[in-house]
Amino acid sequence: MGVLTALAILAGLIVVHEAGHFFAATWQGIRVSSFSIGFGPVLLERQRRGVQFALRAIPLGGFVAFPDDDDDSPIPKNDPNLLSNRPLAQRALVIAAGVIANLLLAYAVLLGQGVVLGIPAGFSASPGVLVSGVQPGQAAAAAGLQPGDRIVSLDGTPLGGGQSAVAALVERIKAAPDQTLRLDAERNGQTVPLQLTPADLGGIGRIGAQLQPNGTEAFRPARGPLEPFRQANHDFAALTTRTVEGFITLATHFGETAGQVSGPVKIVEMGASLAKQGGSSLFIFTALISINLAVLNALPLPLLDGGQFVLLLLEGLRGKPLPERFQMAFMQSGFVFLVGLSVVLIVKDTSQLPVVQQLLAR
Repeated sequence: MGVLTALAILAGLIVVHEAGHFFAATWQGIRVSSFSIGFGPVLLERQRRGVQFALRAIPLGGFVAFPDDDDDSPIPKNDPNLLSNRPLAQRALVIAAGVIANLLLAYAVLLGQGVVLGIPAGFSASPGVLVSGVQPGQAAAAAGLQPGDRIVSLDGTPLGGGQSAVAALVERIKAAPDQTLRLDAERNGQTVPLQLTPADLGGIGRIGAQLQPNGTEAFRPARGPLEPFRQANHDFAALTTRTVEGFITLATHFGETAGQVSGPVKIVEMGASLAKQGGSSLFIFTALISINLAVLNALPLPLLDGGQFVLLLLEGLRGKPLPERFQMAFMQSGFVFLVGLSVVLIVKDTSQLPVVQQLLAR
């Protein structure tokens, strides 16, 4: 059920992103030829008001297509309702609408958390430290730690609870590069002994895992109709800032952080783990992935919304469209890059799944 929930959330975020492009176009009277979820061959389709709504075989995103892109379209090239014949400002709105839709959805989800669950009112800690995520190929994965494990002792000493237990464990890991630590982790009601050897990164131990306090977060009813908005403002700003900082760190320290990048398989695994936790976890997961999708699409890379915006900006500076040959090369290079990156990430994520590792070890 957790995996299905995570998949449904990811599919919903893609639909919202593409719906942003679609409604920004149709609201301005711009012709749209298709609205597709996925790429490749069509599995299901429906025609409505001249628009093809399709579910395609490769679930790695989606797209909204325009008659401008179809050389066989019966619509004249000088039709004023074609996207390419609209002013730059209108075309810019269509391109930006996907990112805007994901950001608005993230804010709405955080606001919904305040309305449905209430306002965070503290954390009820239980003994141990929860492992919320494990990065493939890092020390934690090599030691056998899995998302959902609860670390209950370190070198024979029981861990306390709350943020202080997380801080103590993190400090011990940082101070032990290339040293073997003995952990006891609770998994499915059983205690699993593990040996963890933090990697040495500049004299500091790193294990490649996300650790958080074990316990449950308490909520209280909102004090007035405006408090959920204030809480949503705070959480949205914090998540967006962290997401942007993460992308900046990836770009400026690529060699150190590239191994931490996860693909769709790992994201689904993380979402499934959070779905089992329930409570506010799914709200935060949905908002965080939606913000990540928005920031990713805003990057100035071919085939992404940011890349389209760069082409539009260059057109505005030149006073005329870029040569079609250049635009085609730009888009084709982006397609090869993104598909190649997706395949690499899927293979990397899949190879780290426990069932696959067991098969490879035979």
